[in-house]
Amino acid sequence: MTSARSVTALVLGVVVLSAGSLPSEAVKVSPARQVAYRTWTSSADFLAGQQSGTTVADGALTFGTATGSTSYVDPFGDGTAKSYDQTSWVSPQVSTGFGLTELVASWNATTPPGTWVEVSMAGTTNLGTTTKWYVLGRWSSGDDTGAGDIHRTSVPSQGDANGSVAVDTFQSATGQWLDRWQLKVTLYRLSGTTQSPVVRSVGAMASRLPSDKKVAVSPLGGAEGMVLDVPTYSQETHVGQYPQWDGGGEAWCSATSTAMVLDYWGAGPTAAETAWVDPSYSDPQVDHSARSVFDYAYDGAGNWPFNTAYAGTRGLDAFVTRLRSLTEAEQFIKAGIPLVASLSFKKSELPGAGYGTNGHLMVIVGFDQSGNVIVNDPASHLIASNDQVRTTYDREAFENAWVPHSGGLVYVIHPEGTPLPTPTDPQHNW
Repeated sequence: MTSARSVTALVLGVVVLSAGSLPSEAVKVSPARQVAYRTWTSSADFLAGQQSGTTVADGALTFGTATGSTSYVDPFGDGTAKSYDQTSWVSPQVSTGFGLTELVASWNATTPPGTWVEVSMAGTTNLGTTTKWYVLGRWSSGDDTGAGDIHRTSVPSQGDANGSVAVDTFQSATGQWLDRWQLKVTLYRLSGTTQSPVVRSVGAMASRLPSDKKVAVSPLGGAEGMVLDVPTYSQETHVGQYPQWDGGGEAWCSATSTAMVLDYWGAGPTAAETAWVDPSYSDPQVDHSARSVFDYAYDGAGNWPFNTAYAGTRGLDAFVTRLRSLTEAEQFIKAGIPLVASLSFKKSELPGAGYGTNGHLMVIVGFDQSGNVIVNDPASHLIASNDQVRTTYDREAFENAWVPHSGGLVYVIHPEGTPLPTPTDPQHNW
Protein backbone atom coordinates (compact mmCIF):
# COMPACT_ATOMS: atom_id res chain seq x y z
CA MET A 1 0.00 0.00 0.00
CA THR A 2 1.07 3.60 -0.28
CA SER A 3 -0.05 6.84 1.31
CA ALA A 4 -3.01 8.61 -0.24
CA ARG A 5 -2.67 11.92 -2.06
CA SER A 6 -5.57 14.32 -2.17
CA VAL A 7 -7.20 15.15 -5.48
CA THR A 8 -7.88 18.87 -5.53
CA ALA A 9 -11.64 19.30 -5.45
CA LEU A 10 -13.29 21.71 -7.81
CA VAL A 11 -16.44 23.06 -6.18
CA LEU A 12 -19.06 23.87 -8.76
CA GLY A 13 -19.85 27.58 -8.83
CA VAL A 14 -16.69 28.63 -6.97
CA VAL A 15 -14.27 28.37 -9.87
CA VAL A 16 -15.69 29.80 -13.07
CA LEU A 17 -14.13 29.40 -16.50
CA SER A 18 -16.68 31.55 -18.26
CA ALA A 19 -20.30 32.46 -17.82
CA GLY A 20 -21.22 30.31 -20.79
CA SER A 21 -19.64 27.22 -19.27
CA LEU A 22 -21.84 27.19 -16.18
CA PRO A 23 -24.77 24.76 -16.20
CA SER A 24 -28.15 25.77 -14.86
CA GLU A 25 -28.25 25.44 -11.07
CA ALA A 26 -31.44 23.43 -11.46
CA VAL A 27 -29.66 20.82 -13.57
CA LYS A 28 -26.61 20.37 -11.28
CA VAL A 29 -24.53 18.88 -14.09
CA SER A 30 -21.09 17.77 -12.95
CA PRO A 31 -18.24 19.65 -14.62
CA ALA A 32 -16.10 17.79 -17.14
CA ARG A 33 -13.01 15.85 -16.14
CA GLN A 34 -10.37 18.17 -17.55
CA VAL A 35 -7.07 16.39 -18.22
CA ALA A 36 -4.33 17.34 -20.68
CA TYR A 37 -0.88 15.81 -21.18
CA ARG A 38 2.04 17.52 -22.94
CA THR A 39 5.48 16.06 -23.55
CA TRP A 40 8.77 17.08 -25.14
CA THR A 41 10.56 14.08 -26.59
CA SER A 42 12.36 14.93 -29.84
CA SER A 43 15.10 17.22 -31.08
CA ALA A 44 12.51 19.61 -32.48
CA ASP A 45 10.67 19.61 -29.14
CA PHE A 46 13.78 20.40 -27.12
CA LEU A 47 15.01 23.03 -29.57
CA ALA A 48 11.71 24.85 -29.03
CA GLY A 49 12.65 25.43 -25.39
CA GLN A 50 15.12 27.79 -23.78
CA GLN A 51 18.58 26.26 -23.41
CA SER A 52 21.09 27.42 -20.81
CA GLY A 53 24.19 25.34 -21.42
CA THR A 54 22.36 22.25 -22.63
CA THR A 55 22.71 20.74 -26.07
CA VAL A 56 20.37 18.58 -28.10
CA ALA A 57 21.75 15.37 -29.59
CA ASP A 58 19.95 12.32 -30.97
CA GLY A 59 16.60 13.59 -29.76
CA ALA A 60 17.71 14.13 -26.16
CA LEU A 61 18.99 16.83 -23.82
CA THR A 62 22.59 16.57 -22.60
CA PHE A 63 25.32 18.73 -21.09
CA GLY A 64 26.86 21.36 -23.33
CA THR A 65 28.77 24.03 -21.45
CA ALA A 66 28.16 24.47 -17.74
CA THR A 67 26.51 27.74 -16.76
CA GLY A 68 27.57 27.56 -13.14
CA SER A 69 28.06 25.23 -10.20
CA THR A 70 26.04 24.33 -7.13
CA SER A 71 27.15 23.15 -3.72
CA TYR A 72 24.67 20.45 -2.74
CA VAL A 73 24.39 18.85 0.68
CA ASP A 74 22.43 15.63 0.31
CA PRO A 75 19.89 15.75 3.16
CA PHE A 76 20.10 11.96 3.44
CA GLY A 77 23.88 11.73 3.07
CA ASP A 78 26.77 12.25 5.44
CA GLY A 79 26.34 16.02 5.68
CA THR A 80 29.23 16.95 3.40
CA ALA A 81 28.76 19.27 0.44
CA LYS A 82 29.64 18.26 -3.12
CA SER A 83 30.09 20.64 -6.02
CA TYR A 84 28.09 19.98 -9.20
CA ASP A 85 28.29 21.79 -12.52
CA GLN A 86 24.89 22.56 -14.00
CA THR A 87 22.97 23.38 -17.15
CA SER A 88 19.24 23.81 -17.65
CA TRP A 89 16.39 23.76 -20.16
CA VAL A 90 13.02 25.52 -19.87
CA SER A 91 10.00 24.42 -21.85
CA PRO A 92 7.71 26.75 -23.75
CA GLN A 93 4.68 27.87 -21.79
CA VAL A 94 1.61 25.67 -22.09
CA SER A 95 -1.98 26.88 -21.83
CA THR A 96 -4.44 24.12 -21.01
CA GLY A 97 -7.53 26.18 -21.73
CA PHE A 98 -9.20 25.10 -18.49
CA GLY A 99 -7.03 26.35 -15.63
CA LEU A 100 -5.21 23.53 -13.87
CA THR A 101 -5.47 22.76 -10.18
CA GLU A 102 -3.02 19.83 -10.20
CA LEU A 103 0.06 18.89 -12.22
CA VAL A 104 2.26 15.79 -12.19
CA ALA A 105 5.47 15.76 -14.24
CA SER A 106 7.19 12.73 -15.79
CA TRP A 107 10.64 12.27 -17.28
CA ASN A 108 12.79 9.57 -18.85
CA ALA A 109 16.50 10.10 -18.22
CA THR A 110 19.70 8.17 -17.75
CA THR A 111 21.99 9.45 -15.01
CA PRO A 112 25.49 7.93 -15.01
CA PRO A 113 27.32 7.85 -11.65
CA GLY A 114 27.91 11.34 -10.32
CA THR A 115 25.01 12.91 -12.23
CA TRP A 116 21.38 13.73 -11.52
CA VAL A 117 18.48 15.85 -12.75
CA GLU A 118 15.98 18.17 -11.10
CA VAL A 119 12.52 18.77 -12.59
CA SER A 120 10.60 21.91 -11.60
CA MET A 121 7.46 23.73 -12.70
CA ALA A 122 6.16 27.28 -12.62
CA GLY A 123 3.08 28.99 -13.96
CA THR A 124 0.77 31.97 -14.08
CA THR A 125 -2.24 32.01 -11.77
CA ASN A 126 -5.73 33.21 -12.57
CA LEU A 127 -4.83 36.33 -10.55
CA GLY A 128 -1.99 37.09 -12.97
CA THR A 129 0.75 36.10 -10.51
CA THR A 130 3.86 34.35 -11.80
CA THR A 131 4.71 31.56 -9.38
CA LYS A 132 8.12 30.52 -8.18
CA TRP A 133 9.72 27.33 -9.45
CA TYR A 134 8.38 24.36 -7.49
CA VAL A 135 10.69 21.34 -7.39
CA LEU A 136 8.80 18.18 -8.44
CA GLY A 137 11.69 15.76 -8.05
CA ARG A 138 15.45 15.31 -7.75
CA TRP A 139 16.25 12.14 -9.62
CA SER A 140 19.22 9.81 -9.79
CA SER A 141 18.78 6.28 -11.10
CA GLY A 142 21.64 5.01 -8.94
CA ASP A 143 22.38 5.28 -5.24
CA ASP A 144 26.18 5.07 -5.17
CA THR A 145 26.69 8.19 -3.10
CA GLY A 146 30.42 7.51 -2.97
CA ALA A 147 30.50 8.06 -6.74
CA GLY A 148 28.54 11.30 -6.42
CA ASP A 149 24.98 10.00 -6.78
CA ILE A 150 22.38 11.70 -4.62
CA HIS A 151 19.54 10.10 -2.71
CA ARG A 152 16.61 10.64 -5.08
CA THR A 153 14.00 12.73 -3.36
CA SER A 154 10.89 14.84 -3.50
CA VAL A 155 11.10 18.22 -1.77
CA PRO A 156 8.65 18.93 1.08
CA SER A 157 7.50 22.25 2.58
CA GLN A 158 7.34 24.32 -0.61
CA GLY A 159 3.86 25.74 -0.04
CA ASP A 160 3.10 29.44 -0.51
CA ALA A 161 0.16 31.65 -1.46
CA ASN A 162 -0.01 30.17 -4.97
CA GLY A 163 0.28 26.46 -4.34
CA SER A 164 2.19 23.57 -2.84
CA VAL A 165 3.70 20.21 -3.74
CA ALA A 166 2.30 17.01 -2.20
CA VAL A 167 5.17 14.57 -2.78
CA ASP A 168 5.05 14.55 -6.59
CA THR A 169 1.94 16.62 -7.33
CA PHE A 170 1.67 20.39 -7.64
CA GLN A 171 -1.61 21.59 -6.14
CA SER A 172 -2.86 25.14 -6.64
CA ALA A 173 -3.93 27.16 -3.62
CA THR A 174 -7.61 27.01 -2.66
CA GLY A 175 -9.69 29.15 -5.00
CA GLN A 176 -6.86 29.55 -7.50
CA TRP A 177 -5.69 27.80 -10.64
CA LEU A 178 -2.94 28.14 -13.23
CA ASP A 179 -3.76 29.42 -16.70
CA ARG A 180 -0.27 28.59 -18.01
CA TRP A 181 2.58 26.35 -16.92
CA GLN A 182 6.07 25.34 -17.96
CA LEU A 183 8.76 22.91 -16.86
CA LYS A 184 12.45 23.34 -16.12
CA VAL A 185 14.99 20.52 -16.21
CA THR A 186 18.35 21.14 -14.54
CA LEU A 187 21.18 18.72 -15.32
CA TYR A 188 23.95 18.21 -12.75
CA ARG A 189 27.30 16.45 -12.77
CA LEU A 190 30.20 16.39 -10.32
CA SER A 191 32.40 19.41 -10.98
CA GLY A 192 35.41 18.55 -13.09
CA THR A 193 33.88 15.39 -14.59
CA THR A 194 32.60 14.75 -18.11
CA GLN A 195 29.69 12.37 -17.58
CA SER A 196 26.27 13.78 -18.42
CA PRO A 197 22.64 12.98 -17.74
CA VAL A 198 20.68 12.25 -20.92
CA VAL A 199 17.04 13.36 -20.84
CA ARG A 200 14.98 11.57 -23.51
CA SER A 201 11.64 13.07 -22.56
CA VAL A 202 9.95 15.33 -20.05
CA GLY A 203 6.28 16.18 -19.79
CA ALA A 204 3.40 16.78 -17.46
CA MET A 205 -0.24 15.94 -16.91
CA ALA A 206 -2.35 18.93 -15.91
CA SER A 207 -5.84 18.43 -14.55
CA ARG A 208 -8.90 20.09 -13.11
CA LEU A 209 -11.29 17.54 -11.65
CA PRO A 210 -14.83 17.64 -10.28
CA SER A 211 -15.52 16.69 -6.68
CA ASP A 212 -17.76 13.74 -7.63
CA LYS A 213 -17.71 11.00 -5.01
CA LYS A 214 -19.27 8.55 -7.46
CA VAL A 215 -19.20 8.16 -11.24
CA ALA A 216 -21.54 6.30 -13.55
CA VAL A 217 -20.16 3.07 -14.96
CA SER A 218 -18.53 3.77 -18.31
CA PRO A 219 -19.55 2.25 -21.67
CA LEU A 220 -17.71 -0.85 -22.85
CA GLY A 221 -14.69 -0.01 -24.94
CA GLY A 222 -14.07 -3.08 -27.08
CA ALA A 223 -11.46 -4.91 -24.99
CA GLU A 224 -13.94 -7.43 -23.56
CA GLY A 225 -12.41 -10.89 -23.41
CA MET A 226 -8.84 -9.58 -23.85
CA VAL A 227 -6.20 -10.40 -21.21
CA LEU A 228 -2.51 -9.49 -21.45
CA ASP A 229 0.06 -12.02 -20.25
CA VAL A 230 1.56 -9.91 -17.47
CA PRO A 231 3.48 -11.97 -14.87
CA THR A 232 2.04 -12.07 -11.36
CA TYR A 233 4.12 -10.93 -8.36
CA SER A 234 2.81 -10.53 -4.82
CA GLN A 235 4.16 -7.80 -2.59
CA GLU A 236 3.14 -9.97 0.37
CA THR A 237 5.94 -12.46 -0.38
CA HIS A 238 8.40 -9.62 0.32
CA VAL A 239 7.13 -8.62 3.75
CA GLY A 240 10.08 -7.87 6.03
CA GLN A 241 12.64 -7.64 3.23
CA TYR A 242 14.89 -4.55 3.20
CA PRO A 243 12.81 -2.46 5.62
CA GLN A 244 15.03 0.59 4.94
CA TRP A 245 12.99 1.00 1.75
CA ASP A 246 9.42 1.78 2.78
CA GLY A 247 9.30 -0.78 5.56
CA GLY A 248 9.60 -3.82 3.30
CA GLY A 249 7.23 -5.56 0.93
CA GLU A 250 3.98 -4.76 2.70
CA ALA A 251 4.16 -1.24 1.23
CA TRP A 252 5.64 -2.14 -2.16
CA CYS A 253 2.48 -2.11 -4.27
CA SER A 254 3.79 0.50 -6.70
CA ALA A 255 7.24 -1.03 -7.05
CA THR A 256 5.74 -4.52 -7.47
CA SER A 257 3.29 -3.31 -10.12
CA THR A 258 6.10 -1.58 -12.00
CA ALA A 259 8.21 -4.76 -11.83
CA MET A 260 5.36 -6.79 -13.32
CA VAL A 261 5.00 -4.42 -16.27
CA LEU A 262 8.76 -4.29 -16.87
CA ASP A 263 8.93 -8.07 -17.06
CA TYR A 264 5.90 -8.13 -19.37
CA TRP A 265 7.97 -6.06 -21.79
CA GLY A 266 11.13 -8.13 -21.17
CA ALA A 267 12.82 -5.05 -19.69
CA GLY A 268 13.37 -6.12 -16.09
CA PRO A 269 16.77 -6.18 -14.40
CA THR A 270 19.29 -8.89 -15.19
CA ALA A 271 20.54 -11.49 -12.74
CA ALA A 272 23.75 -9.50 -12.41
CA GLU A 273 21.79 -6.38 -11.51
CA THR A 274 19.83 -8.19 -8.80
CA ALA A 275 22.84 -10.09 -7.43
CA TRP A 276 22.76 -7.85 -4.34
CA VAL A 277 19.39 -9.35 -3.30
CA ASP A 278 19.43 -12.18 -0.76
CA PRO A 279 19.41 -15.34 -2.92
CA SER A 280 16.75 -16.89 -0.68
CA TYR A 281 14.25 -14.22 -1.80
CA SER A 282 12.00 -15.02 -4.74
CA ASP A 283 11.31 -12.45 -7.47
CA PRO A 284 14.39 -10.29 -6.73
CA GLN A 285 13.27 -7.87 -9.44
CA VAL A 286 10.63 -6.62 -7.00
CA ASP A 287 13.27 -5.79 -4.38
CA HIS A 288 15.34 -4.11 -7.10
CA SER A 289 12.33 -2.07 -8.16
CA ALA A 290 11.65 -0.89 -4.60
CA ARG A 291 15.27 0.21 -4.21
CA SER A 292 15.25 1.95 -7.61
CA VAL A 293 12.08 4.02 -7.05
CA PHE A 294 12.47 4.85 -3.36
CA ASP A 295 11.89 8.50 -2.46
CA TYR A 296 13.97 9.34 0.60
CA ALA A 297 11.94 12.41 1.68
CA TYR A 298 8.58 10.71 1.18
CA ASP A 299 10.13 7.61 2.79
CA GLY A 300 8.22 5.44 0.36
CA ALA A 301 8.32 3.53 -2.92
CA GLY A 302 5.07 5.05 -4.19
CA ASN A 303 6.31 8.27 -5.80
CA TRP A 304 4.45 8.13 -9.12
CA PRO A 305 6.99 9.73 -11.49
CA PHE A 306 9.90 7.97 -9.78
CA ASN A 307 8.29 4.69 -10.82
CA THR A 308 7.90 5.76 -14.44
CA ALA A 309 11.39 7.26 -14.42
CA TYR A 310 12.76 3.89 -13.30
CA ALA A 311 10.90 2.24 -16.19
CA GLY A 312 12.50 4.84 -18.45
CA THR A 313 15.98 3.68 -17.37
CA ARG A 314 15.06 0.24 -18.71
CA GLY A 315 14.73 1.58 -22.26
CA LEU A 316 10.96 2.06 -22.16
CA ASP A 317 8.84 5.17 -22.63
CA ALA A 318 6.90 5.85 -19.43
CA PHE A 319 4.78 8.63 -18.01
CA VAL A 320 2.03 9.45 -15.51
CA THR A 321 -1.38 10.65 -16.62
CA ARG A 322 -5.05 10.47 -15.70
CA LEU A 323 -7.73 8.64 -17.66
CA ARG A 324 -11.36 9.67 -17.56
CA SER A 325 -12.87 6.18 -17.53
CA LEU A 326 -12.35 2.46 -18.05
CA THR A 327 -13.50 3.03 -21.62
CA GLU A 328 -10.22 4.87 -22.16
CA ALA A 329 -8.29 2.18 -20.28
CA GLU A 330 -9.67 -0.44 -22.65
CA GLN A 331 -7.99 1.29 -25.59
CA PHE A 332 -4.60 0.61 -24.01
CA ILE A 333 -5.41 -3.07 -23.47
CA LYS A 334 -6.44 -3.31 -27.13
CA ALA A 335 -3.03 -1.82 -27.99
CA GLY A 336 -1.30 -4.45 -25.83
CA ILE A 337 -0.31 -1.99 -23.11
CA PRO A 338 -1.08 -2.81 -19.43
CA LEU A 339 -1.69 0.08 -17.06
CA VAL A 340 -0.66 0.60 -13.44
CA ALA A 341 -3.67 2.22 -11.73
CA SER A 342 -3.88 4.08 -8.40
CA LEU A 343 -6.96 3.37 -6.24
CA SER A 344 -8.27 3.78 -2.70
CA PHE A 345 -11.31 2.12 -1.15
CA LYS A 346 -12.92 0.75 1.96
CA LYS A 347 -13.01 -3.02 2.30
CA SER A 348 -16.71 -3.08 1.43
CA GLU A 349 -16.30 -0.91 -1.67
CA LEU A 350 -14.28 -3.35 -3.80
CA PRO A 351 -15.87 -6.79 -3.35
CA GLY A 352 -13.39 -9.64 -3.51
CA ALA A 353 -10.31 -7.62 -2.57
CA GLY A 354 -10.39 -8.67 1.07
CA TYR A 355 -8.91 -5.42 2.37
CA GLY A 356 -9.32 -1.64 2.35
CA THR A 357 -6.64 0.97 1.64
CA ASN A 358 -5.94 4.70 1.65
CA GLY A 359 -3.79 4.26 -1.45
CA HIS A 360 -2.85 1.26 -3.56
CA LEU A 361 -1.60 0.43 -7.06
CA MET A 362 -2.35 -2.56 -9.24
CA VAL A 363 -2.02 -3.51 -12.90
CA ILE A 364 -4.99 -3.49 -15.29
CA VAL A 365 -4.27 -6.47 -17.57
CA GLY A 366 -7.61 -7.01 -19.30
CA PHE A 367 -11.39 -7.27 -19.18
CA ASP A 368 -13.78 -10.20 -19.05
CA GLN A 369 -16.64 -10.63 -21.51
CA SER A 370 -18.91 -8.46 -19.34
CA GLY A 371 -16.38 -5.63 -19.11
CA ASN A 372 -15.29 -6.35 -15.54
CA VAL A 373 -11.68 -5.48 -14.83
CA ILE A 374 -9.01 -8.18 -14.73
CA VAL A 375 -6.03 -7.06 -12.68
CA ASN A 376 -2.76 -8.18 -11.22
CA ASP A 377 -3.29 -7.00 -7.64
CA PRO A 378 0.03 -7.23 -5.79
CA ALA A 379 -1.80 -7.24 -2.44
CA SER A 380 -2.99 -10.72 -3.49
CA HIS A 381 -5.93 -10.77 -1.03
CA LEU A 382 -3.25 -10.32 1.69
CA ILE A 383 -2.06 -13.88 0.96
CA ALA A 384 1.66 -14.31 0.32
CA SER A 385 1.34 -16.10 -3.00
CA ASN A 386 1.83 -15.09 -6.63
CA ASP A 387 -1.08 -17.41 -7.45
CA GLN A 388 -3.42 -14.99 -5.65
CA VAL A 389 -2.43 -11.90 -7.67
CA ARG A 390 -4.65 -12.30 -10.77
CA THR A 391 -8.24 -11.41 -9.95
CA THR A 392 -11.35 -9.82 -11.45
CA TYR A 393 -13.14 -6.81 -9.97
CA ASP A 394 -16.62 -5.53 -10.76
CA ARG A 395 -16.40 -2.76 -13.36
CA GLU A 396 -18.50 -0.19 -11.51
CA ALA A 397 -16.85 -0.86 -8.14
CA PHE A 398 -13.35 -0.62 -9.62
CA GLU A 399 -14.13 2.54 -11.55
CA ASN A 400 -15.41 4.22 -8.40
CA ALA A 401 -12.38 3.20 -6.38
CA TRP A 402 -10.18 4.69 -9.11
CA VAL A 403 -11.68 7.70 -10.91
CA PRO A 404 -13.12 9.77 -8.01
CA HIS A 405 -10.23 8.92 -5.67
CA SER A 406 -6.99 9.30 -7.64
CA GLY A 407 -8.59 11.06 -10.58
CA GLY A 408 -8.06 7.98 -12.75
CA LEU A 409 -4.28 8.08 -12.35
CA VAL A 410 -2.18 5.55 -14.27
CA TYR A 411 1.41 4.76 -15.22
CA VAL A 412 1.71 4.23 -18.97
CA ILE A 413 4.78 2.10 -19.73
CA HIS A 414 5.57 0.82 -23.24
CA PRO A 415 8.41 0.33 -25.72
CA GLU A 416 8.91 3.05 -28.29
CA GLY A 417 7.97 0.55 -31.01
CA THR A 418 4.56 -0.16 -29.47
CA PRO A 419 2.36 2.81 -30.36
CA LEU A 420 -0.13 4.29 -27.95
CA PRO A 421 -3.80 4.14 -28.90
CA THR A 422 -5.17 7.17 -30.71
CA PRO A 423 -6.88 9.52 -28.23
CA THR A 424 -10.57 9.91 -28.94
CA ASP A 425 -11.12 13.00 -26.80
CA PRO A 426 -10.00 16.30 -28.39
CA GLN A 427 -8.38 17.13 -25.04
CA HIS A 428 -5.49 14.68 -25.26
CA ASN A 429 -4.52 13.07 -21.96
CA TRP A 430 -1.75 10.98 -23.54
